[in-house]
Parts: sequence; structure tokens; C-alpha cells
Amino acid sequence: MGSPADPSSARRVIQLPLEPGLICLKGLSPSRLRFEVEYGLERGTTANSFLFTAGPLLVHPPGASFAEPFLAELTTLVPANAALKVVVGHVNPNRVALLRQLASRWPQLQLVSSNPGARLLAELWSQQKPSPAGSELAQVPIPPLPPIEVVKQETSSSLADGHSLRLIPTPTPRWPDGLMVFEETGGLLISGKFFAAHLCSESFAEANRSSTEEDRRYFYDCLMAPMARQVEAVVERIEELDLRSIAPGHGPAISESWRSLLRDYHLWGATQERARLSVALLFASAYGNTAAIADGLAQGVARTGVRVESINCEFSEPDQLLAAIRSCDAILIGSPTLGGHAPTPIVSALGTVLAEGDRAKPVGVFGSFGWSGEALDLLESKLRDGGFQFAFDPIKVKFSPDAASLKAIEETGTALGRRLLNEQRQSLKRSAAGGLSDSRSNPAVQALGRVVGSLCVLTTSKGEGQSRLGGAMVASWVSQASFTPPGLTVAVAKDRSVETLLHSGDHFALNVLAAGRESGPMKQFLKPFAPGADRFAGLNLEQSPGGQPILPEALAWLEATVRQRMECGDHWLLYAEVIRGGVLDASGNTAVHQRRSGANY
Repeated sequence: MGSPADPSSARRVIQLPLEPGLICLKGLSPSRLRFEVEYGLERGTTANSFLFTAGPLLVHPPGASFAEPFLAELTTLVPANAALKVVVGHVNPNRVALLRQLASRWPQLQLVSSNPGARLLAELWSQQKPSPAGSELAQVPIPPLPPIEVVKQETSSSLADGHSLRLIPTPTPRWPDGLMVFEETGGLLISGKFFAAHLCSESFAEANRSSTEEDRRYFYDCLMAPMARQVEAVVERIEELDLRSIAPGHGPAISESWRSLLRDYHLWGATQERARLSVALLFASAYGNTAAIADGLAQGVARTGVRVESINCEFSEPDQLLAAIRSCDAILIGSPTLGGHAPTPIVSALGTVLAEGDRAKPVGVFGSFGWSGEALDLLESKLRDGGFQFAFDPIKVKFSPDAASLKAIEETGTALGRRLLNEQRQSLKRSAAGGLSDSRSNPAVQALGRVVGSLCVLTTSKGEGQSRLGGAMVASWVSQASFTPPGLTVAVAKDRSVETLLHSGDHFALNVLAAGRESGPMKQFLKPFAPGADRFAGLNLEQSPGGQPILPEALAWLEATVRQRMECGDHWLLYAEVIRGGVLDASGNTAVHQRRSGANY
């Protein structure tokens, strides 16, 4: 049992009977489980499993993070002598750790997985995750691997109480072992990672679409966008089913608005496919840590509007790998270090990059390691010797990334995306032979530039202790939006690093700059920052009552809470409710931003 200070002590599992013979076992965690990018909204999470009692058949068990409360609930529902069958929709070391405990308690356990899932189960079953130096964790005896029923293509089966289950393999680069379960009589799709959202809620289903829309979009942007083509194919298959509701592995189910969510998945994917520039993201991940780095890089790149082509080298076809390397504008390759070496699929992918890659395109190397990082040294040396130019210094993370390193990883991806876009713009300028662009000479765009706004510095701080993150930006697209409650809007470009800290419920301060004294603060926050750099280093800041950074030289300050976000092309428009504020210089005037064109700031 965890101590009161241990977040795991707050995790619990509840039983939600859905219909006769079907129970949802819902694991609740009010705090984030890990520092992976998809948990960035910090709204907790749920782990949703489903028990068909007539089997008994368990669908999508949680990971070891929920082991104690989950096993306590499952034991009350399934006797130890039962031939429990478990459908494993996603395999990772955390989930394998719980499956071992299931195998110890239910000796007749049988597993059901996709073909890639069965391979991963065999590889991971007897492996122990590396522990940090000095750790003295006891090694728990590992039971024999249970028999595995392999699902190579869609198949249906019926249970004794009339439930009919269709097992649907849904491979993607991030989850090559994906396996959905569709209960055909009731129309319930148990979708695993698809349509998920990380937020903690005891309710089985969402109250309405708007209550979870931002969370589901954030999950998509973090994990689905880098593999939009494969996700689109899965969604098209789902649309052929006689659906009535969708129950993902994380977050509340979607019982009323699933049609609009499917449409949004199409829309979000189409946005990715329209991108002219692309980055090939090649990786393999033994324990999920290298994949977590890949997710952070992908989100950072995608924020700039550059498409990411994610390829899991352990499960991709050679033709797919070759096509991505030849067509992309940059290549990122990530690897764990296993036994002092890179996995064979990564070594093979490296050979293809060296043979077919364009030396004019930037490359990057990333990965995690336990005791050493020989795989990353190999990738770096081979690519440098091969004449490739690096977009950034190799990213080397021991074990798993923390909040600060993950933020730096995202910003590294954003910097790469901006670099590619700048190079594209420069190329277009050269091809235009120095002529004015249509947008800058357009009278309407020139008129738009006459819309002025106050010059401000938006500052924000989020989290506690070593997990505390901060960000800032110069903002001039600011306007009061409401009297009751007092509110304002501020536009934030999608590729701003601070954007990830400005979701619904997040707090920030708006420092209104004074005319004649605006140059100092603007110089500080307009200069380029290295990924992960402290935007407030060397500044003498004050704090608002809510803990937000305040610039003493500002004319006035406002502390606000984000209430809504609206996607507006290349920006997010935030509506925020003002909580408190103050005037620091009653005699000063507000600095305003005069522009000659609406094509830029």
C-alpha cells in the first residue's frame, strides 16, 4: 500500500455494471501516471477494462500502475479456478507486469492478442525492466507464459450468454499490436487507444461532446497525428460497424456524439496530410521510453504544421521505410540500448538511411538507455561519418524523460519544424526573383495590419517543485472580450512553446507594457531561446497571488484562467476569465503595436 504522499495511494478501481453479463472495471488516477507527452494536461486518467462474466473474458486489462486495486476487484468477480481469457489490445512492459500477476492468480489463464502482440508478449514476458543504480527491488518469480490465441485477421465468437464479439486488429506504428473488440449485439466498440483522452472521471460516458473535446483533440495531436494515414484507415473500418457507443481505454465513453468524433478524426488527419513538408520519424522502443521521446519530438514538429511520418522499425515494411526516407525533408532516428547494442531493426534502418538518405536534409538522433548509450553513439558516429548534418545535438535520456526534459524535447521538435519552414520560405523568395508576395501587396491584408493591439508579455508557470514549467511570449493580439465575467482573448501561434501550458483551466499573467518602456521586456522575450531554456533566467520577477510571474516594469498586470480555446488557422484563440489584476503605473500609457501589413506580426 502506498503512503499518503505517494500518488499511487490515490488510485482505485470501481465496478460499473453496463448490462447483464458486462462490467466495466474503471481504474481512476486523479494525478498523471507518467511524464509522457499525452499526460501534459495533468487531468489524471482512467484505465478502462471490460469483463464479460459468461466467459469469463477480460478485455484490455490495465498496467501494473493499477495492479493492487484492480486485482482486488477482479478477485470478487472471477474465482481462482476459472479459465479466465484475457484480450490484450496493447502490449508494453507495464501491462506485461500485471499479466504476470494474473497468471499467478488464475493458473488456467489464456491470452488473446494480435500477431505482433503475441511476438511482444513472448519477448517481454521474462524480461525485467532495468532499475536505477542503487535500487534493491526484489525480483518477483515470473510464472510461465500462458497459451496465446493469436488473432491474425478479423474474427467473431459468441459467449454463452449471447454476447457476440468481433476481434479487429488495428496496427499502427505506435501500437503495431493494436486489437479492438466490438460487441456486435449491443454495438459497443472497445477501442483501446483510439478516441481516448486522459482525464479522471467516475462516469462511464461523457456528459456531452464539449466536455471532453479539448482532451480528445490533445490526445490525437500527441499520439495520432504522426501516423494520420494509418489512423484514417482504422477510422474508415470503424465506420462500417453498426456502432452505438465507443469505450476507449482511457477517459469516458462516447455514447451520443461518436459520429462527430469520427468526423473530427477525419478532419484532423486531413490537416496533417495537406502539409507540404514532412519529417520521417524512425524508432524502436524496448520499454516505451524511446517511444515517449519520439512522441515529444513529433508533437513539437507537428505544432509548426510540418507533417510527421512515424515508422516503427520493428514492424514496418522495407518499402515503407524507403519511401519515407526518400520523400521526407528531415530524418529523425531513435533507439534504445539493449545489451550495449542497437536493436537489429534500427541497425538495418540506419543502413537504409546511409545508402538512400539525402545529405542535404537535416537528421537527428534520440533515445533512452539504462546503464550506457552505445546505440546512440553508433547512430551519431555513422551519420556524421556519412556526411549528414545534424539538426540538433543527440537527445540522450537515462531511463524515462521527466517534465523538464520532455518540454525541451518538444521545443527541439518545434525548432526543427520552424527551420524547415524558414528554408522553404527562403526558397520561395528566391524563385519569386525578389518580387512582392501576393499577400503583402493585397489591400485587404494591408488594411488588416492597421488593426492595433496593446503590447503585452504573457507569462505562465505550471506545476510544482522539479516538475514546475514556465513559459512566456510577447503578445499583441489581445482584446477585452466580456464584462461579466471580466474576460479577454489572446491569440497564440500554434508553434509557440508556451502554447502547451495554455489549455482550459491553466492560469497565466498578462503584463501590459508601458509606452516608451516596452523595448526592454520585448528584447528579453523576442530573442531566440534554446530548447528547454528558462525564459525568466536573470530577471527580477514578482508573483501574482496565484503564483504567476509578474514583470515589475509593466504598466499593469492581469491574472487569468483559460476557459475556452478556438482553433483559428495557424493560431489558437484563447478566451480567459480575469481573476485579479493591478495597475503598477497609473500615469503611464499603454504601448501599442503599429503594423503596415496583416501578413505578419
